[in-house]
Amino acid sequence: MSGRKVVRVLFLLVALGFGAWAIAGRWAEVSDGFARLSWPELAGSLAAVLGALGAGMMMWRALLADLGSPLAFTDAAKIFFVGQLGKYIPGSLWPVLAQMEMGRDHGIPRSRSAAAFFLTYPVYLASGLVVAAVTLPAPAGESVARYAWLLLLIPVFVAALHPAVVNGAIGFGLRKLRRPPLERPLTRRGVLVSAGWALVGWAAYGMHLALIVHALEPAGGGGASGATAVVLSFGAFALAWCLGFLVVVAPAGAGVREVAMFAALAPVLDRGSATAAVLCSRLIVSIGDLVCAALAGLASRRAVSPSDAVENAKRR
Repeated sequence: MSGRKVVRVLFLLVALGFGAWAIAGRWAEVSDGFARLSWPELAGSLAAVLGALGAGMMMWRALLADLGSPLAFTDAAKIFFVGQLGKYIPGSLWPVLAQMEMGRDHGIPRSRSAAAFFLTYPVYLASGLVVAAVTLPAPAGESVARYAWLLLLIPVFVAALHPAVVNGAIGFGLRKLRRPPLERPLTRRGVLVSAGWALVGWAAYGMHLALIVHALEPAGGGGASGATAVVLSFGAFALAWCLGFLVVVAPAGAGVREVAMFAALAPVLDRGSATAAVLCSRLIVSIGDLVCAALAGLASRRAVSPSDAVENAKRR
């Protein structure tokens, strides 16, 4: 086994270990909440998460293609989902390092992999904050007032996604690193397509949380099954993700997202049910990460024919 393959296997084992630890460590906390969810609701919530994660992969794939490296669906899925497991390892750079390394097998320059990876975050942040701004202020009111400062970042991230700004920043960074410039600059179409996929992802995440909230409605109602709860679920997840990312010291936003999501769900769930919803959501998303990585790995192995494997070996 080559040194590169050993490193990849070690990365995968460590990432899977941290991911499994994150799930196991919270199982006792969420067991009561899970007991209140029916199998159809659990399955629907997980399916929505898988759809959201798939939309995130398509967003990254669109950015990478716009920069000059189109990838087949199965190849993109393997690189993206396996690389994303690195977010469970303490430290912020493991996902991008993994994607850069795996991208080399498909002729993707490291600088291009890094550019596509880091561009996903302003796209997610800009679109997510817009979703939160549209869905939270009226129904959530004072419960999320402490996070109002995040709305000031919307124009910042939108302006930062203008192709002229992006290409200028990437070019400046590459010059400082004494690297060659990108062969193809980012275009407006690439930004819009990726933003479209991001919005699809937020919609799927919102449905995932709405199913959990509906299942955890307190006895006697309380409005959690109404339209208000659905709208709040969309905004609650978007707000929690954006805040969790901005607080980069926590692996995968741990802890920070839960507090924000709890506050956003306060108008429709009592304290115990809101806590259960937050923890169940966190665990289902973690399970979705592991499922996507496993499915992508299996699909990519089946897609590689013996002749392709020989050809890839020759390139190395």
